[in-house]
Amino acid sequence: MSRLDRYIVRSVLEGVGLVALVLLSLGLLFLFLGQQDDIGQGSYGFTDAVAFALMNLPQQFWELLPISTLIGAMLALGQLAKGSELIVMRASGWSVMRFMRPLTIAGLILVVVGSVLGEWLAPPLQQLARQQKLFSKFEDVSFAGRGEAWVRDGSLIINIERQSGSGLYGGMMIYEISDDHRLSALGRAASARVDSSGDWSLEQYSESRFLSDRVRAEERESRTLQSNLSTEFIGIAATMPSELPTLALWRLWQHLARNQLDVESTVFAFWSRIARTLAPIAALWLALPFAFGALRNSGAGARVALGIALGIGFFLLQKMLESGVTVFGGHPILFAWLPTGLMAVAAWWLIRRVRG
Repeated sequence: MSRLDRYIVRSVLEGVGLVALVLLSLGLLFLFLGQQDDIGQGSYGFTDAVAFALMNLPQQFWELLPISTLIGAMLALGQLAKGSELIVMRASGWSVMRFMRPLTIAGLILVVVGSVLGEWLAPPLQQLARQQKLFSKFEDVSFAGRGEAWVRDGSLIINIERQSGSGLYGGMMIYEISDDHRLSALGRAASARVDSSGDWSLEQYSESRFLSDRVRAEERESRTLQSNLSTEFIGIAATMPSELPTLALWRLWQHLARNQLDVESTVFAFWSRIARTLAPIAALWLALPFAFGALRNSGAGARVALGIALGIGFFLLQKMLESGVTVFGGHPILFAWLPTGLMAVAAWWLIRRVRG
């Protein structure tokens, strides 16, 4: 890697770091403000809200990395273009395509940083943040193992398995305790869902009730369970697929496929996570043609505005496609790669126009 390559890589990374710092500061503020309604419940206080916001910052960084990369690269390359440094490089023999090499190197560095934060740091910190929040707000809640939660609700002790979709959980075990602290009934549901009224709808429910002289077994297609449990209780263990690391998503995908369950949302989350991890490379490519185009002599404000508009478009498209997979049954792999793919195709088309 030449000295000019290192110079461009350093300039781009500094621009991305500055934009990421600003966006994370705003994200921290919004996360903290979102906790105001919970402050004062139980022992959940001001310092707990600050800790909750801080522990969610790695996830915020990973989610905002494509936007931060695009805006930061447009600022850095625009500054180089405004100082005629890119023109000098081109006069020395660099083609537009030659700039792709340092940008790709910078993109790979950002991919590694995003992978470390998004795969290994963000998930456990998010889990810990929810644990501490619930421990502070509620009583009679305990957790064991990964992917399930144990909750006591009056005379019921309930075990809820990992979340497999929006409001849908993998299964539920219900232990009913009598007044003299004996097990009076044991129930098992293959899946559990929170309906619009807040009650739990249990599917393929079977129950064994322990009477004084015998055990009475019963099976039903469904059962409605009225409980004080909310989805906030279960969110700690029943994590949405989009919040799981890639390896956990792969294991969940294989488990659902072996049991002939719906895997579309999990497949989308798996490939979407990979695509979003690689998105900084496409974002850097997309920033390059604007450094030689109409924004070459524009101010930082114009470049930031365009970067924000493109970043918001990327984010909204991602969310829209996620809903499309869930509601309309679109092809999960195609939809997962579409935002990043469109950004890469747009970058390639604009670069060809600049070359022409």
